[in-house]
Amino acid sequence: MKKTFEEKYLNKIICGDSLTVMRQMPDECLDLVITSPPYNLKNSTGNGMKACTTSGKWAGAALQNGYSHYDDNMPHAEYAQWQHNCLKEMYRLIKNDGAIFYNHKWRVQNGVMQDRRDIIRDLPVRQIIIWRRKGGINFNPGYFLPTYEVIYFIPKPNFKLVSKANAYGDVWEFTQELKNDHPAPFPAALIDRIISSTCAQIVLDPFIGSGTTAVAAMGLDRNYIGIELSPIYCEMAEKRIERNKKHSEITKVHPLPLFQTIVK
Repeated sequence: MKKTFEEKYLNKIICGDSLTVMRQMPDECLDLVITSPPYNLKNSTGNGMKACTTSGKWAGAALQNGYSHYDDNMPHAEYAQWQHNCLKEMYRLIKNDGAIFYNHKWRVQNGVMQDRRDIIRDLPVRQIIIWRRKGGINFNPGYFLPTYEVIYFIPKPNFKLVSKANAYGDVWEFTQELKNDHPAPFPAALIDRIISSTCAQIVLDPFIGSGTTAVAAMGLDRNYIGIELSPIYCEMAEKRIERNKKHSEITKVHPLPLFQTIVK
């Protein structure tokens, strides 16, 4: 018997290539897409991430080893076309009142700003949101310390924020996730802000990594769909989702007193 859309995709982590999986999904089946793809960091002409090193900017960082099942080192034109193709699929999948929040990073390459216009070139970007990271380090004397990433807000024509969400500014500050085994985790508070600012009931993250988008969606009683190439990260996401399910069940049975917080 053929599975329904809900049976096949809803509240599942799908292990596979994001572009391939998205192309199998029907038109306008989603409300929201939130994602941060691999940044192609190993294809760097300046002071970016190189092979494993014991000193300098990336010393000791898990990301210097790259992503599991993805080398993060594509020729730039190929990378830009791949990401553009992914965005076009995301746009096809969202409903007429849906939106994409696409997180990326501007970089200096060959002394010139690489601002992702070759990726988002023909998509209807309505706004750029800046999310500022706390801290950072810069060993390149040619420019100032980069302390932010950008979120391209790409909605369909009828998208609207929920009441009062438009009071947020377009510069957000969040602390990077520190207690996460994934080499480049997304801040959970950032995902929470995006989802809670919308009426979205089905949220897709086609590069879900350790499952942050799924966990945030669950916490807001929304449905999620996650796609991830790496079986290692899929397992990481599944375990994280299960932990959050158990925590949610415990707090429903034994609710915390007002103002009490959980110390992890």
